[in-house]
Amino acid sequence: MQLRVRALETVLAEKGYLDPAALDQIIEAYETKIGPHNGARIVAKAWTDPAFKHRLLQDATEAVRALGHESRVGDHLTAVENTREVHNIVVCTLCSCYPWEMLGLPPVWYKSAPYRSRTVKDPRGVLADFGVTLPKDTEVRVWDSTAETRYLVLPMRPGGTEGWSEEKLAELVNRDSMIGTGLASQPGKAS
Repeated sequence: MQLRVRALETVLAEKGYLDPAALDQIIEAYETKIGPHNGARIVAKAWTDPAFKHRLLQDATEAVRALGHESRVGDHLTAVENTREVHNIVVCTLCSCYPWEMLGLPPVWYKSAPYRSRTVKDPRGVLADFGVTLPKDTEVRVWDSTAETRYLVLPMRPGGTEGWSEEKLAELVNRDSMIGTGLASQPGKAS
């Protein structure tokens, strides 16, 4: 795949359709300014600051805006919290609406027809495919993103992290845990 992408970039640049410097700037922006590290910091702040968590769950758009995160497409961000009683999972059944500013580029599987259709019909089966097995009495809620509303899952804070800094906690948060197809990493097992 990497060779194909490089070949396509080369051809497009040679024909003048693509400016390699502009492409590098876009990639750098997603690696350093936009991406799952933004969402991870938001989650870690919610884990350590009850007032911020309350604001995030009430109006995520305003809560993240107050921290300097602004959506470029004007979408409304909604945060949903995973608990022992409820596990949330996000899908976009129409296309691939996704909170890029919080989670970075969407994974290929998020955009796939099987994920989009099966998540609605068999969310526990999808979770099992991702290695997430929940207790039978945990309710699974599926949230359908749209062009107007995007979702951020607030995963449960792993045990054994009391007293940790936001920075250290953010290392436990991964993209899949903020989509709901994964869990936050356990201490000593950050991914």
